[in-house]
This record gives sequence, structure tokens and C-alpha cells, in this order.
Amino acid sequence: MNGVHDMGGDHGFGPVCPEPDEPVFHADWERRAFALTLAMGATGTWNLDAARFARERTPPARYLASTYYEIWFAALELQLAEHGLVGADEVEAGRSLRDPAPIERTLLADDVLPTLGRGGPTARDAARPARFAVGDRVRARNLNPPTHIRLPRYVRGHVGTVELVHAPHVFPDTHAHGLGEQPEWLYTVRFDARELWGPDADPTVRVSTDAFEPYLEPVA
Repeated sequence: MNGVHDMGGDHGFGPVCPEPDEPVFHADWERRAFALTLAMGATGTWNLDAARFARERTPPARYLASTYYEIWFAALELQLAEHGLVGADEVEAGRSLRDPAPIERTLLADDVLPTLGRGGPTARDAARPARFAVGDRVRARNLNPPTHIRLPRYVRGHVGTVELVHAPHVFPDTHAHGLGEQPEWLYTVRFDARELWGPDADPTVRVSTDAFEPYLEPVA
């Protein structure tokens, strides 16, 4: 979707200023927001792509005024409400007001580190040959769906070159909306800065992005 979250290549947001010796969490509530997000993800009620789409749906003004974990927490509240696990009155009260709804599974404290260490690989077996090969010229399609998409807006409509061909991976565009994994081939595509931003861009700069096969079309 074309949300405010897709800020790559945009002007006007000021410089990126790294914080020296930045802590993992700036406050205890951030630690709790992270833990709650992981715990709810582990229940299987939704998946990672659905969680990303929830963050993307944060209203623009709130998104820009929020910190990283404030965005995470707002998305968590949204998903809990959409799945009937919490009521608006409970969010307002800051506590449970009724018996909890059943969930598929829970993440116990002793299982956190093994679960994080194991991860959740998204590579899948190929059901068909890859359409593109290393060195192929491709155009990123100008896609503007109202749903989840992982193609950065600033590359849409532009021509690049395939650098790497990865295995098929879970397709976020369907996975985020309960439509199944529907694995698609994944490619790393290199774009010249001048192709993306015009003749005033640095001619020595190249930008690489990962793009799923449905995002690309061949260039004759």
C-alpha cells in the first residue's frame, strides 16, 4: 500500500542521526511492547506479514509522530481488536474486563530463546522455473495496491538488472491477508541512482532491492 511508512527516497525528513552506544530499549515499556508482540505472533493468530500490514495502517499523522515501539504497540492493539481478543473498553481501562478468548498456542518464557534462535525461514521449494536470470534487464511494475506489498515505491516503473536469483519465498502480498503462502521467486535487482532520481543523482551510486517475481516484467 502507498502509506507514509514507505519513506525510501523521499525528501524532507531530515538527516539520519545515529545515536552513539544506543541501547536496545530506551524504556521498560519498549521491552514489554517487544515481548508482547513476539508472544502474540507465536500464538499463530496472525503472521509476520499481517503484523507489518497492521503497522502500515497506522494513520499518517500518528505514524510520523510515533517512536518505533509506539508504532509496534499501536499495531498490536489493532490486531488484538480485529481478532476479537480485546475490546475497546479494555484498551481504555488498561486491563482485562472479561475472560480471555482462547488462542491456539502460547510462548512460554523458557521457549523464547530457542524459538528466536530457530527463526522462521520463508524459503520454499520451487514449483516452476525462475522467469529471470542474473544479468536480465527488468522493470519494476508500477503497482499501487491498497493491501500489503514489499516493493519500495521509489523503484516502481524503473529499470534495473537482476544481480541474484534467490529461492522462492513466502509471498507477503497474499500471506498478510490469509490467502496462503503462494511462494514466488525472489530476486535482488540493482538500479542506477540516475534511473531512480534523474540526472542530478550521483552517477556512482547503485541501489539494490529484493523483489518478488510478480513485481517485475522483462525489458525488451
